[in-house]
Amino acid sequence: MNIQSLIETKVKEGFLALYDVEIPSVEFQATRKDFEGDITVVVFPLLRYKKGNPVQIGEDLGKYLVENINEITNYNVVKGFLNLVVDDSFYVNFFNEIAADATYGFVKENETDARMVEYSSPNTNKPLHLGHVRNVLLGYSVAEILKAAGHKVYKTQIINDRGIHICKSMLAWEKFGNGETPESTGLKGDKLVGNYYVKFDQEYKKEISELVSKGISEEDAKKQAPLFLEAQEMLRKWEAGDKEVVTLWEMMNGWVYKGFDVTYENIGVNFDKLYYESNTYLLGKDVIEEGLKNGVFFKKEDGSVWCDLTDEGLDEKLVLRSDGTAVYMTQDIGTAIQRSKDFPDVNGMVYTVGNEQDYHFKVLFLILQKLGYSWAKQLFHLSYGMVDLPSGKMKSREGTVVDADDLMDEMTNTAREISQELGKLEGYSTEEKEELYKIIGLGALKYFILKVDPKKRILFDPQASVDFQGNTGPFVQYTYARIQSILRKADFDYSASVSVELHEKEKELIKQLELYPEIIQQAANNYSPAIIANYTYDLVKEFNSFYQNVSILGEENQDKKVFRVQLSKKVADTIKSAFNLLGIQVPERM
Repeated sequence: MNIQSLIETKVKEGFLALYDVEIPSVEFQATRKDFEGDITVVVFPLLRYKKGNPVQIGEDLGKYLVENINEITNYNVVKGFLNLVVDDSFYVNFFNEIAADATYGFVKENETDARMVEYSSPNTNKPLHLGHVRNVLLGYSVAEILKAAGHKVYKTQIINDRGIHICKSMLAWEKFGNGETPESTGLKGDKLVGNYYVKFDQEYKKEISELVSKGISEEDAKKQAPLFLEAQEMLRKWEAGDKEVVTLWEMMNGWVYKGFDVTYENIGVNFDKLYYESNTYLLGKDVIEEGLKNGVFFKKEDGSVWCDLTDEGLDEKLVLRSDGTAVYMTQDIGTAIQRSKDFPDVNGMVYTVGNEQDYHFKVLFLILQKLGYSWAKQLFHLSYGMVDLPSGKMKSREGTVVDADDLMDEMTNTAREISQELGKLEGYSTEEKEELYKIIGLGALKYFILKVDPKKRILFDPQASVDFQGNTGPFVQYTYARIQSILRKADFDYSASVSVELHEKEKELIKQLELYPEIIQQAANNYSPAIIANYTYDLVKEFNSFYQNVSILGEENQDKKVFRVQLSKKVADTIKSAFNLLGIQVPERM
């Protein structure tokens, strides 16, 4: 039991013993630096259960805790805050318990409580771009955090491989491609197909301009442009199973899938199960029919089917058109149900999708609950804000997106330039340098994106993200590498537990380590990698303060030296563990 849990138990006991009142919870915060103490009980919330002077209640509780918890040696009350002093021996014993625990902070997997996390879900008409980068980094990290918190996790995506936008790339390649392939051009397949999506838009705009010049309104010109009509006809042929169109679709999608695989490998994410919209777009219709019988849905005079969500503060939602065709909501309902059949142990799902779809997911979750699925109460929309660049908004069809592969290359180049300016890599081989540049560049990118609350919009600055000072990935990586250097120089056995009198900086560092299990649970409960990222930064700051104020290898007392090396190693292990949850590597040398 950590000290906070112990104190909470005793505060509840004390409140009952002193005032004959039961309290449901206790609020804690770190003790302010200008007061004596290690942990603070906030008294003000307790006044809801016992009226009185907060200072007097604090005094009563402080005295009770000193008398009933051996580890609490003193207390002081400042207004409504009860500051408690924890004996050094607690922190030494606690540290000795966790020092060799390779899975410290992690909870053993509960096989009956699985979660499915969906992320990426790209269209097969273009490469992955900066927006996808935030999506895949968030989804992958949340999946890893949920695993650390004790959940069994399945990582998935639904690949949007059908529709008019796919046909636009196919048609443009057919008309203007002259049979070129990824092999003949040397381009990744997703980039080649994306070029033809841009080409379609360029030619389509020319046709619109030509029609407008003949006196047709722009709105009508968009509908009458020959390219657009041909794309619609191609979609109709695909849906009818036309052999020629399906063969073209399979070939071009195959190029894209290979390109995606390379990008996913380079960015360091993976999936357990792939779903394809071409297989799922008809799902859900039978569910709608069943829901009509059960009164979940209703039919209007034109034959269309709707769900009435007005009692939930929303509106009526179309789930089946009057001609019997499905809408996106229909297939999302069907896909969610199919996933629960494919993975019966799944008790909840996380959808990593941009915040422009907030309303869609509110509706989807409500409908699934109305249909009676127990797991529908454990559905979560991991909604995130857009990633902007100083140059402005990205548009795929105009070719102004920031390609994910190009971005990763740019990050590596930026790391190379800054590292060379700092002159930190003497003695490295060319291969070692290049590998390190990738680790630093990709770590900078991931950390910059993940340290921000998912709901917030991000202005991404590649140069600032690779700074070796401040709240950045390279700063954390550098601290890890610094500790590895200390461990390499420690030419003595530091494996045995020792008991020492703690330096103030050692105590603060152990207190920071003690928070790690709770931080993982907070991050899992809030689906927020930012909680892990910012905890890691705080841990690194605390270590650097310790490093600057306390001698480690130069300490004359052998027990203290051993303890400080052990403490440094545990900090490094925790940095590596936390960064693994963010999908970030840490280098042994920098």
